[in-house]
Amino acid sequence: MKQHRTAPAAAGMIAGVLLFGGCAGSQEPAADTAPEPRVNLRRVLTDGLESPWEITWGPDDRLWVTERAGKRVVRVDPDTGDRTVALEIPDTYQSFAQDGVLGMALDPMLGSGSDQVWIMSTYDAAPGPDAVPRGRVQRYVWDRDAETLTDPMTVIDGLPVHNDHVAGRLVLGPDRMLYLSVGDMGSNFGRNRCNLNLAQVLPTAAEITAGYWSHYAGKILRIGLDGSIPADNPEIDGVRSHVFSYGHRNPQGLVFDAEGNLFESEHGPSTDDEVNRIEAGGNYGWPQVAGYQDDQAYAYEVWARSSPTPCAELTGQGVPDSVPVEAETEWSHPDFRPPLETFFTVGNDYSFQENGTATVAASGLDIYIETDGIPGWADSLLLASLSRGVIYRIALSSDHQLAIGGPTQELYSTNRYRDLAIRPGGRTIYVLADDSGGTRDPDGERTGMLANPGSILEFELVE
Repeated sequence: MKQHRTAPAAAGMIAGVLLFGGCAGSQEPAADTAPEPRVNLRRVLTDGLESPWEITWGPDDRLWVTERAGKRVVRVDPDTGDRTVALEIPDTYQSFAQDGVLGMALDPMLGSGSDQVWIMSTYDAAPGPDAVPRGRVQRYVWDRDAETLTDPMTVIDGLPVHNDHVAGRLVLGPDRMLYLSVGDMGSNFGRNRCNLNLAQVLPTAAEITAGYWSHYAGKILRIGLDGSIPADNPEIDGVRSHVFSYGHRNPQGLVFDAEGNLFESEHGPSTDDEVNRIEAGGNYGWPQVAGYQDDQAYAYEVWARSSPTPCAELTGQGVPDSVPVEAETEWSHPDFRPPLETFFTVGNDYSFQENGTATVAASGLDIYIETDGIPGWADSLLLASLSRGVIYRIALSSDHQLAIGGPTQELYSTNRYRDLAIRPGGRTIYVLADDSGGTRDPDGERTGMLANPGSILEFELVE
């Protein structure tokens, strides 16, 4: 089945767009300072996508997109905007805002060698009156003649899924292992506040032998292409499992650089979205620590351990005395790794009631390495923001070990940015926009009126 979309020819036809580079509110450059590069919104490449979640540039020179609620994978011609359906997964379980067809990893030899594609989706493990949602990774084979994905094989299934913080970003590492982010299931938060958060809870040897993966919540997994536990995975607390790192909240971004460094982005609670450089066996602190371990604007309220009043019986506003509260600095761990960058760290005097949350709702993450592309952007991480409608650019040191200079805001529009892809050469960037939800308008006010819902926006360097 082929679907055609006609894209507008010029950025001036696109509503709700403010174009700028650099930090918001920055001063005009001095006369002898090179001007900021202009990366302008050229057009809406395609629209009408059903809760798009992943976008990646394929070796076949097409944009590959997963539609979380559409339960499919589509390929988009980057020149015409025409799109074709490569795969439909009708048995996908999709009932809320963070499940469905999620992460996708393409073999770099697609079309010229190993025609494999891996996809993370959710399914009902026990069809019946009460659904039992779980997560799975399946491998598909690319049929070059039919231009469809066929021959599904389950790599791993039975992964934890809940009604919040599913995550599900998937990448193929340079070591040809699959790396999958699994969220903390929203535990200890909102409607799930009475569920104990498992991001610090590691699987036991008996659980691994039994194939019981529930303690994979709040982790990044490293998985063999056949679903096995790689022999060189870290041994954590005496157990080797699929767990590569832990202590994560809702990690929706994963990307490798050319040197094999793995970077991750994740939502914070009300402050401190994080970008991390992931190390084998590293503990990234959640839920004991949000962002830096500084006792600022966050403490771990352990709702599940409310006593003597059980959590389920608690009513009213605020944190009652029955709920234990732990300061960040009360916790320590030898494998704790602080973030590479946070968005944003605020003090204890910050008023959430007056100012709202100090987060950007960090989503997809990519790395910009093109030296002949956008001036000044080489060696930068690019982070998609859901709640701010911008791409945050984080400059890295030459060895990619440190963030330098603070993030800048790029490529603004009144949309929710779920993910992004970079065209080879680096002069064009494609941003995937959610089809619903809240963001910020050009005045910085919250709005649910999205300019280009369910679309791919094409930004291009203007010289």
